[in-house]
Amino acid sequence: MEKRKLGHTDILVSSICLGTMTWGQQNSQIEAHQQLDYALEREINFFDTAEMYPIPPRAETCFETEKIIGKWNKLKTSRDKIILASKVIGPTSFMKYIRNGSVRLNKENIITALEGSLKRLNTDYIDLYQIHWPARNTNFFGQRGFTPTENENTTPILETLEVLDEIQKSGKVRAFGLSNETPWGTMEFLNLAKKHQYPRIVSVQNPYNLLNRTYEIGMAEVSTREEVGLMAYSPLAFGVLSGKYLDNTAAPTSRLNLFDSYSRYTNTNGIKATKKYVELAKNFNLSPAQMALSFVTSRQFVTSNIIGATNIDQLKMNIDSVEIKLNNELVEEINNIHETIPNPCP
Repeated sequence: MEKRKLGHTDILVSSICLGTMTWGQQNSQIEAHQQLDYALEREINFFDTAEMYPIPPRAETCFETEKIIGKWNKLKTSRDKIILASKVIGPTSFMKYIRNGSVRLNKENIITALEGSLKRLNTDYIDLYQIHWPARNTNFFGQRGFTPTENENTTPILETLEVLDEIQKSGKVRAFGLSNETPWGTMEFLNLAKKHQYPRIVSVQNPYNLLNRTYEIGMAEVSTREEVGLMAYSPLAFGVLSGKYLDNTAAPTSRLNLFDSYSRYTNTNGIKATKKYVELAKNFNLSPAQMALSFVTSRQFVTSNIIGATNIDQLKMNIDSVEIKLNNELVEEINNIHETIPNPCP
C-alpha cells in the first residue's frame, strides 16, 4: 500500500483511508472491528471518523462510531502504527443534541468536542483533527451558488486558529485539516496561520468522484501549490458509481435503499453519466467501482481516498482498486464523458 505525506508534516498515510460513518447504524461493532483488522492487514494505516457519526445523524446513535473504534483492541497495541482522524462539527440547526445545540467553532466548543472524542476513542491524542464544515455561510454540501449574508453571526477563522494552536501545544492533536471547504476558506486559514504563526492546515476533506469533479476547478491548485492534499470522500458517490442502483442489484440494506434523503447522486444527469461510466468500465473489463476508485486515488492532488463498506466483501474489492492502473486511453475516455456531462452532482 502506497504511503503519502500528509501536507508538510512527516506523517505518512496510506493512499486508501478507511471511512467509518456507517458503524453504529448499518454496521455492528463486530463488523466494524473486522473491517479495521482487515484494513490493517492490507497495510491501511489511516482511519477517519467524526464526533457526529454514524450517518444519517440521529440523537440515538450520535457518538457511537467513535465509541466502537475506541473498543478496538489494536488501537491500544498498535497505536503508533495507526493514523487516526476525527472531526468537530460546525454550526448547525439540526443537531440540537450536540452541546445543547449551541455549536460554534470557538474555544469552548472545540475543546469540549476534542475531549469527548479522545474519551470515546480511548486515546491520548488524535493524529488529524478536522473542522467538519465552515462556521460561515458558504456553498458546500452540494450548493452550486454562493449567496452573501449580511451581519453574519460567525466565529472568526483567527479565533478558531487560536484554539487549534493551544490544542496542538497540549500534545492532544498532531495536525489539523478542513472539510467541506472552499478555495477562499482554505487560503484564509493558510494566510492567517502564516501571519500569526498558528498551526498550518495539512488537508481538506471534500467530496470528489466521477460525478463531482468540482474540486478540480479551484481547490486542486490550492492543494498542489500549498501542500494541502485532498482526502476525497464519497469516491463512489454513495455507491452509485458501482452501478448497483442501475440494475436494482443493491441490497435492501444499502444506503440509498434505507435512507431517502441521500439522493445527491441520482438526479437525471447523474444517472445518465453513471450509465456511461459503468459501460466504459465494462468495455475495459473492469469493475465500475474499482475504475471509479482508481481514478480518484491516482489524482496528483489526492493525499488519500476515503473508502467505506458495509460488508467485508465490499471492503476487499474497494481496497483491491489500488492494484488497478488506468491507462491513458481509459483516462481520456473518462474525461470525454466528463466533458459531455460535467459535474452533474456537485
